[in-house]
Amino acid sequence: KNELAGLLALADRNLADAGIAALSAEGRFNCAYGAALTAATIALHAAGYRTNSNLPGHHTVTLHSLEYTLGADAALINTLDAYRRKRNKISYDAPVAVAIKEAEDLAALARQLRRDVEQWLRKKYPALI
Repeated sequence: KNELAGLLALADRNLADAGIAALSAEGRFNCAYGAALTAATIALHAAGYRTNSNLPGHHTVTLHSLEYTLGADAALINTLDAYRRKRNKISYDAPVAVAIKEAEDLAALARQLRRDVEQWLRKKYPALI
């Protein structure tokens, strides 16, 4: 319960940071991505599973696990996966332009995912909220 409360608070902080207009589009994008990944992590942990952050692909596994936890459809997972790939390019490969609209769209998606995860928790695992 405490772990999930901390993760929910982390998602909320990332969402708040994603809304700071003074941040660059890339910064806002990264914060929004962090919120979405944290929301997926919450669902995964509530269901009793963990990824190994020392192994490559743990973000992919976490995002794709939404199919099994929340019952997310392929469109949502594909969208999140596209954002994951872009975030990897921004973070590890080379500078990639991020439009403010893209950062805002990801933030809106992350906010909705955060709400969906909390609703799912209240329904499926109420003792964890």
